Amino acid sequence: MSSPTKRPHPASCQATAAIIESAMSAMTNADSPALFDVTIICTTDDYQAAYWMDRLGKGICKGGGGASSSNGNGGSAYPIVLAVSEDWSSPSGAGNGLGTLYAFQKACRVAREKYDVDLAEELKSGKVSAALYHTAGKGTRLAPLPASENNNKPGVKLPVCHTLADGTYEPITVLEAVVRQTGIYASSRSGRLSVFWGDQIFVPTSPFVYTPTHHVDIMCTLEEEPPTEKVWKEKGLEKYGVIAVSDGASADAAQVEKVDHATAMRMLKNLGDIARVGPSLGSFSVSAKILEALCEEFKTELEAKDGKLDTDPHFWMPLTLPQDEYISLMSQKGVEADESRAHHVRMTNMKDAFLATNSELGLFGAVDVGSNACWWDYGLIKLYITNNLKLSEDGADADLLRRFFGVTSRSMNSEVSGLTVDESACVFSCNAKKGSVGAHAAMAAVSAEEVQIGENAIVVNCAARKIVAGKGAVLYNIVSEAEEGIKAEAGDVIVSVTDTEGSSMLLKSKIDICGGKAWKKVLDENTVSFEEVHKQNRNADVSAIEKKRKELFKKASSSF
Repeated sequence: MSSPTKRPHPASCQATAAIIESAMSAMTNADSPALFDVTIICTTDDYQAAYWMDRLGKGICKGGGGASSSNGNGGSAYPIVLAVSEDWSSPSGAGNGLGTLYAFQKACRVAREKYDVDLAEELKSGKVSAALYHTAGKGTRLAPLPASENNNKPGVKLPVCHTLADGTYEPITVLEAVVRQTGIYASSRSGRLSVFWGDQIFVPTSPFVYTPTHHVDIMCTLEEEPPTEKVWKEKGLEKYGVIAVSDGASADAAQVEKVDHATAMRMLKNLGDIARVGPSLGSFSVSAKILEALCEEFKTELEAKDGKLDTDPHFWMPLTLPQDEYISLMSQKGVEADESRAHHVRMTNMKDAFLATNSELGLFGAVDVGSNACWWDYGLIKLYITNNLKLSEDGADADLLRRFFGVTSRSMNSEVSGLTVDESACVFSCNAKKGSVGAHAAMAAVSAEEVQIGENAIVVNCAARKIVAGKGAVLYNIVSEAEEGIKAEAGDVIVSVTDTEGSSMLLKSKIDICGGKAWKKVLDENTVSFEEVHKQNRNADVSAIEKKRKELFKKASSSF
């Protein structure tokens, strides 16, 4: 999922300011958190599934205000967490289309076995809301951080802490932040499955409480201006998957992908007059009825765990575009016309049969999050650094980020009275006796006798007698009892990879190296590639390793 870069902005008008305030209040309400009744996590393996069932169930998703409590189903088993692995036949996976259907079906089985809940029926009756978070994948562009979490990509920590059930503090993970943020849509989506990706959080500037009008609705940032050729070029819409919304009362929508204005208008002619367009965010929700229809349509593939289909090219576009236009668009992806034609016929037949008996809603619509929505993306190492450094910046965007994470002071729950800390630096749940922290640096869960943290450096979950981080460096998950401690030069990215026995190795990179491009390379000072570490980490018991890492952290901290 990709989206255009969003810049810091003030609330542009009173209505927008009210929406932002309402969203922030819902996201940060610790007493009654906005939660989906059912949280489904699709992971890479069973160890990760067990980890998230436990962590979320005892943490972010424990109790609170799921949709069921607001529609008369209070006192039930909800909220619940169902984590499942994508054990597909092909190493390349099921794609996010079949992957969504397969994960939902597996979650239904877990719900029955663990909670004696018929999730499909509960959803169909409108009693509950459910959200599925896709987290499987290698996380190549975030390397080497996911390696330090033993391939548990959504478990990558941010340099800001939250309070656990036992009253202690710990860095919040990317997935926990995403679950907290997206919960604001739960109250509008009883009887629907919402699907999100696990590395972006945002604050909408368009209403997030709404009444669904379509069996499928997809999140997008709709532009305010009519979709003229000038607007299309100025906004760079040819780079994205674009959602177009008709000017009629039904507000039906359709999707095209990476085409110029003239091509888009031709492909979208079936919509009639187009009122607004904007980049798709990929996240969507589906009614229980069309979810059931899709599962039935792809029953053969799901049972065989075979095939790879994504939502945009294989579900939404053939459902919303004329056949010739769909074939033309897919040819740009190298797909043969006969294959695209056959798939379009299949989806059209499914659509016609479905709408014949389920016409109470439209087929495909849009949910606008606002063209000025604030975005914080943690899916790339560059953006991980940029957006974490926002914690120490000034401006409306940074203020919202700090509020989202509950940051009320640049130094919280820390004992650093012996340090010289720049007034712009952020220090959370840290203990150090002497040293300094430079401008705009961010530290969380750090224990040391001495620290020398440079400007714009990020240090997360590290313990050593002495920690030195040069300008812009990143130190992550490192524990050392060595007298010399830990040292990173300017621009270094250094993480530790720990196994179940407690043995660790350092993995290094640079802040300007894209892990995806360097995935197969052995970088300087490393003995193996990121790819090889990923292979070594497969099916790692992440819960056992986290326990061991905490033991090592405590042992190292007690030595000084």
